[in-house]
Amino acid sequence: MGRLRRQFYDELGREYEKHYGKEYSQDENYNAAYRRVKKLKGFYSHLKVYIIVNIIIIVSSLTRDNSNEGLDFSGLTEWHTYSTALFWGIGLLAHGLSVFGTDWFFGSDWEKRKIQKYMEKDTANKNKWE
Repeated sequence: MGRLRRQFYDELGREYEKHYGKEYSQDENYNAAYRRVKKLKGFYSHLKVYIIVNIIIIVSSLTRDNSNEGLDFSGLTEWHTYSTALFWGIGLLAHGLSVFGTDWFFGSDWEKRKIQKYMEKDTANKNKWE
């Protein structure tokens, strides 16, 4: 970890201690867990705002028709109603991948299992002709 980054997280820890009164640890595992929780919290906040804003957009597309005094559902079939949700959803997906990482797709020990599989296959091929 770079010196400036470490200094930043030390200051972050001291600020955390000042606000919450809890002891700040110099333990690197604690700092990593703290950063992970902050990333998760940021993602869930982003998801919450995404849902609320898109519900507001969809509900606002149900404009009132003054002649019938009812709801006009024609706004639900227009592109602009869902375009914000689509493009913002792509950004939210990228945010989620940055938080949950590539382990979500491959698993934490996928690389080890693949290496072991290829090593066993290579060993079997070498022993095949001996």
